[in-house]
Amino acid sequence: MTRATVRFLAIILCLATALAGRTGRAQGPVALKLGTILPDGTIWSKILKDQAAEWQQLTQGRVTMRVLAGTQGDEPTILRKMRTAGQLQAGALSAIGLGDLDPAFNVFGVPLFYDSYDELAHVMDKLTPILKAKLDAKDFVLVNWGVAGWVQVFSKRPVKNVKDLKSLKIFTSAGDDRMVQWYKANGFNPVPLAPTDVLPMLSTGTVEAVPTTPLTALSFQWYKQTPYMLDAGLSPLIGATIVLKKTWNEIAEVDRAKLLDAAGRVEKRMRDEVPKRDASAVTEMQARGLAVTKIDPSSQTEWKPLADAFVKSMSTEQVPRDVFDLALRERDAFRKQHPPAR
Repeated sequence: MTRATVRFLAIILCLATALAGRTGRAQGPVALKLGTILPDGTIWSKILKDQAAEWQQLTQGRVTMRVLAGTQGDEPTILRKMRTAGQLQAGALSAIGLGDLDPAFNVFGVPLFYDSYDELAHVMDKLTPILKAKLDAKDFVLVNWGVAGWVQVFSKRPVKNVKDLKSLKIFTSAGDDRMVQWYKANGFNPVPLAPTDVLPMLSTGTVEAVPTTPLTALSFQWYKQTPYMLDAGLSPLIGATIVLKKTWNEIAEVDRAKLLDAAGRVEKRMRDEVPKRDASAVTEMQARGLAVTKIDPSSQTEWKPLADAFVKSMSTEQVPRDVFDLALRERDAFRKQHPPAR
């Protein structure tokens, strides 16, 4: 074989390799393991498993995903298993876990910032391209969004005013030092924990109040230790399914399009079903003894300065200013187009 022939064959091989890379053709089936703190048997784990089954069906088995619900530790552990240990290739994370990847996701946790699910969906849709790019830069792919309900305050004693809330030991997410310091600076008693540690700490009295959604309180059985719920509508609790970019790129391009299309349908299903389930969770817990309280009208003036201080803190310390400003602009634009009914 001549040198010219060898050189020609080498060029053909390089071109074939490049073309295979451009089409995203995998060498074989791609198997993903997805970790989430969500307990098995909940609406979220069921939807994730339905998505996994549809992915397998759409790709004729070229892509499979095993959902490991409630068995992989807290969200920092799930992220570590994805990033360094290679044990997981996907994760369904809350905004708290996503905030560990990039603080821009904290924009969804600003208290009293959103008034409705429709308003939230509008802002999420506008921010999605920016947030996808931020995850892409860190080697993750945002597949779809999820929602877990609207955050209320569950407590061992009734809460009607700010003083009541400050008297309780409040759960906050471990690792979020800025939030812990904000609580302390404003006279609260934060107890930083992983969500998986909340139930035993409630049992011992180490924690006395948990800001969470009704559906989460029911799913994790936290309400049994917190028989009072303050109906304050603090903020939505969102999440997202993410996949390691390296793993995602092993999937054929034609299959990736199918997976994203199916994920979009799952996202819509979550937006449709979860708010209804969140509301029905309150009714179910009330039937089991939960008492729902409202903010004392005489203390209304105490809450607004507190919320304003929270918003100011998050917009200057916990959320990139450009992301916060965009969210604010889009929220206000939505309100202008959809004024509340008189």
